[in-house]
Formats: sequence, structure tokens, C-alpha cells
Amino acid sequence: MKTPSTTSTSTTRLRTSNSPSAVEHPSPYASAAQTKAFLAGSLAARTARLEANDMLSTDMAADLVGTTPVTINAWIAKGRAIGLTQPRGGFKLPSWQFEPALWDAVPKLSKALGTTEGWALLAFLETPSGALGGRTPRQAIEQGHLARVIEVAGAEGY
Repeated sequence: MKTPSTTSTSTTRLRTSNSPSAVEHPSPYASAAQTKAFLAGSLAARTARLEANDMLSTDMAADLVGTTPVTINAWIAKGRAIGLTQPRGGFKLPSWQFEPALWDAVPKLSKALGTTEGWALLAFLETPSGALGGRTPRQAIEQGHLARVIEVAGAEGY
């Protein structure tokens, strides 16, 4: 009796995997090749961003604001400053965050977004948002709309 049941189950499984439903609804998961390509693209994009002209080393940021690299690292850890991790260690910091409007915004954004991770903060600030009329949050803050940006950050659960 076990043999017919096993055969019946195998036949059912075979039919299920070949059903039109399975073909019409492909897997929602990325393949290994797609994941590898995505990660390679991500690394290239991150490397390019780290090498952009507006990026400062921790020492350069400390000199700019008149403090020490140790203080800059503490600010990064607390979400007070945006520090982007580098593949070989250390941080790079976007220089524009030290402008008055953005300097006041960074810790508020970190709190609203629930993260101190630099890449997450930067991605939020540099990605256009429909909730901000297509502007990036950074642009909206520079135009005096910090409260709206904070509202968007908290509401959308970035």
C-alpha cells in the first residue's frame, strides 16, 4: 500500500511543479547569478561614491570642524555624523553634512530612520522621494523643509 501512495504523491508533485500556475508565477527570489550581479554593482557604486570629490577622510573632517578624529568617530557611532565604511576600514564622510542646515538635521534623521549606519543615512538623503515632490531629502532640507523630511523618514520606515 505504501508504493501506490508514494507513486501518487510523486505524480502529484510532478504535476504541481509543471502546472501553469507555477509557470505564470515565477519565484519571487533572485537567482544566484542575479544576486552576484547586484552585489558587484553595489560595490562599484559604493566605491565610486567613496571616491567622489565631496568625501572627506576622518582626519580631514576633524580639521574642517576643529575637533579630533576620535570625536568624529564618536559622532559617527551616535548618528551625529554620516560615516561611510570603506572596504579596507575607516570612514569617509560627505563634506556637505557639515553645512548648518544639514548638520542640525543628521541626528534627527538618524533617530527618525532608526539607524546610525552611514550608507543607510546617505541613501535616504540622496534618493529622490515622491513624498518630497521628486526632490532628494538633502535638497528638501537645504530648501528649509527639514520637518517634512523628518516626517517622511518616520512614516515610510526607511
